[in-house]
Amino acid sequence: MGQKINPLGFRLGTTQSHHSIWFAQPKNYSEGIQEDKKIRDCIKNYVQKNMKMYSSVEGIARIEIQKRIDLIQVIIHMGFPKLLIEDKSTRIEELQMNVQKKLNCVNRKLNIAIKRIPNPYGHPNILAEFIAGQLKNRVSFRKAMKKAIELTEQTDTKGIQVQIAGRIDGKEIARVEWIREGRVPLQTIGAKIDYCSYTVRTIYGVLGIKIWIFIDEK
Repeated sequence: MGQKINPLGFRLGTTQSHHSIWFAQPKNYSEGIQEDKKIRDCIKNYVQKNMKMYSSVEGIARIEIQKRIDLIQVIIHMGFPKLLIEDKSTRIEELQMNVQKKLNCVNRKLNIAIKRIPNPYGHPNILAEFIAGQLKNRVSFRKAMKKAIELTEQTDTKGIQVQIAGRIDGKEIARVEWIREGRVPLQTIGAKIDYCSYTVRTIYGVLGIKIWIFIDEK
């Protein structure tokens, strides 16, 4: 049987680069990883809390972290940066304060920057959030998947695969449903594939969404 592997980890060093860039001694390595997780969680929670006013999609594609001795540089790649850009300085300062409180880093400066992504629906995280919103509103899963694929087709991607697993539509027996459009060559290391797995809490249980997007081939 084909063994499944995370497509991003599989392509590290060829078409995929790390989302966190820093170096640590082996004994401090685990602290660094926990610190990264805290930063990412804090940013996601802040955006989630303040995003309710606008829409169900947070629009964070990825959060990149670069650490130096005296500086932590965080770059948030967002599809819809409306929330943080509207009153930019105050919102980002508030977010920086929140993250600094969480980390209690005394001797390091924290710098948060926001980058806008041109085609938000070409990113699996944003698509997964869109599908999650639809499923929470009790839209049928097939409709949600097809709509997501339509949104991706507007960007110039070569293929997409969407998979939903769990108690779909509240059925008693959990199952896996998937749909594919175009090519998704998971075994080709030269193919640039973006991937995400996302958990949705619905009223009848937890559903898992996985999305693979084939962007380009080297």
